[in-house]
Amino acid sequence: MELGLTGRVAIVAAASKGLGRAVAEELAREGAHVAICARTASTLDEAAAHIQKTTSREVFHRALDVIDSTAVASFVAAVEARFGRIDICVTNSGGPPSNLFKSTKPEDWRSAVDQLLMSAVFFAKETLPRMQKNKWGRLITITSSAVKQPVDGLLLSNSIRAAVTGLARTLANEYGADGITVNNVCPGYTRTARLDGLASSISARTGSKPEEVFARWEREIPAGRLGTPQEFAAVVAFLASERASYVNGTSIAVDGGLVRSLL
Repeated sequence: MELGLTGRVAIVAAASKGLGRAVAEELAREGAHVAICARTASTLDEAAAHIQKTTSREVFHRALDVIDSTAVASFVAAVEARFGRIDICVTNSGGPPSNLFKSTKPEDWRSAVDQLLMSAVFFAKETLPRMQKNKWGRLITITSSAVKQPVDGLLLSNSIRAAVTGLARTLANEYGADGITVNNVCPGYTRTARLDGLASSISARTGSKPEEVFARWEREIPAGRLGTPQEFAAVVAFLASERASYVNGTSIAVDGGLVRSLL
């Protein structure tokens, strides 16, 4: 299937590893010019070099923290100056730590709001007016299957990612007439370093071995296995494409059937 991404300009946040990196690589493979950011310069440099080498597409990259609105604004402006336009923005960030309500402090809530919600707000604020000017755009948020079915132990993620979903659905209403689609993509249990860390955290709290935690997750999934970042990235690439022009305001689970809801 020709996705029509050749020559498009895509920003992918938190793309030095995991799902963000897989998405950036998939978009570049489909012919997009890619701009990526992350906090750690060394891993970001390595990711950019790898994507550019394997896809032969130019990759612009800058180290920044997605909770810094000034840094986000400067980055988006630099991407536009480099490539002449911005067509696609994939918001993403690291996840907050696993915790229970009784042991979660007020500052933990504030940090999660900045990390998950405000980072998406900052990228939307900078990219949507630029897309609106061109009458074409794709804003895609990477959230979690937790917005459809809460995950035990992920209090902060369950709570704040739901706000990101509400934000995206509202933006879909406001910008749909401008040729812009806004969608959420909700990964389930996908084998990344983030999932390894979550398994270790659950193991420390419950006494279960990490491999037992993984085995329990696999039993919950009708597909019987964890997902791969590449499988997730393929769905994001479709939503970013010309072919997905009438998909707007949705929250699509990429979870092997984990979420049992009808919608």
